[in-house]
Amino acid sequence: MRTDFSSNSAVRTPWALSRDQAQAVRLGRLACQALIAEAELTPKPGLVDRRGTGAHTDLSLTIMKRSAFAIEPYFCEMAFISNRTHPGQALRERLAVIGRDAERAMLKATNGSNSHKGAIWILGLLISAAAMHVEGEPKASRIAATAKEIASFADRAAPRLVSHGDVVARKHGATGARGEALRGFPHVIDVGLPMLRSKRASGATETVARLDTLLSIMSRLDDTCLLYRGGEEALVTTTAGAAAVERAGGSGTAIGRQKLFRLDRRLLALGVSPGGSGDLLAATLFLDAVERKQEEVQADRSGSENQDGTD
Repeated sequence: MRTDFSSNSAVRTPWALSRDQAQAVRLGRLACQALIAEAELTPKPGLVDRRGTGAHTDLSLTIMKRSAFAIEPYFCEMAFISNRTHPGQALRERLAVIGRDAERAMLKATNGSNSHKGAIWILGLLISAAAMHVEGEPKASRIAATAKEIASFADRAAPRLVSHGDVVARKHGATGARGEALRGFPHVIDVGLPMLRSKRASGATETVARLDTLLSIMSRLDDTCLLYRGGEEALVTTTAGAAAVERAGGSGTAIGRQKLFRLDRRLLALGVSPGGSGDLLAATLFLDAVERKQEEVQADRSGSENQDGTD
């Protein structure tokens, strides 16, 4: 029998739940908060943020937040069934069933728009793995390694459909979110988290730390969202543009900010969005909070002033 995490009382009153349920609620809440923090972070090149819809025609900040709340109960359920377990075929397939239910809830909340399909896969694996390590020291690297092990089991009940990721893999050789998981989330563990913590240690604001983390991921990731919509031109434009911001000192410098807005304008002109990088930023924020044993992901504090690159 599945545990119902869909009611407000289950999500908002963890003290009334069992210890395992309360921990599942905490992890699901952290994932939801990480998705919202990523969506609200401003200014992001090509992505939905406080300024507007980015390169998207069917998404907005309101829709992204509604989507995050809609899938939160499914994240809770993934955590709950994973507590006190180990990676295995049966668990992998139970997670897949919940994941497909989460996708349906997402599509219902967004009127058919794909706001978080990749994030459901990425965060679902990480939540499951985090639930297995919650009693000890929840090191991000250990959680990612366990998530890799979970992902290695096949979902034998998966629908035989050709996805966007399949199309990109055949044409460009990029493996997307699935490949990222099977490699142990290197763009989170080796890129995102080190950059986030380095920028914080240097005295950068949290907004700058998160933006520079996103740009660091963008400069290194073969983002299948970009490849599907805009091909190699979109990917090369994004990786080179993000690297240029990094070389200029990051989004906290005047020159770096100019280059960031230049990249944003270029991606809008191409009509492409680095959605895979956005998902991995959310994963970075989630694992950062889990490893630090936080009760919440710090809300985004992006201001609205000079967010369009004008003087």
